[in-house]
Order: sequence, then structure tokens, then C-alpha cells
Amino acid sequence: MADDKTKQGVADSSRINVKEDYEVAYWTDALNVTREELEQAVREVGTSAAAVRKYLNK
Repeated sequence: MADDKTKQGVADSSRINVKEDYEVAYWTDALNVTREELEQAVREVGTSAAAVRKYLNK
């Protein structure tokens, strides 16, 4: 089933999906980083929110 675009927020807060604009908006705000910084972190450590936070020293 496709994501419900009317529901804002992160369905699985343990993962970051940089292909969904609403998730990018959430995570860039939550982590206080740019889209590019978020995408770089995901490329480096994967989609785990915990790993991305650790990578970004948050």
C-alpha cells in the first residue's frame, strides 16, 4: 500500500526515507540540517534514524 500523503509526520520514526519530501522536511527540521546534509548522512550510514543522529552528532 502506498504512503498516505495526507498524514504528515513519520510513520516509522526509526527509519529515514529521503525519497519522500514530507519525511525530508520532518527530518531536516528535527535534526536542524539541510537536505544535502541529511542525504549525505543516509548515504554514509543508512536509513536508521539512530545511526544518522550519531553521524550528525545530534
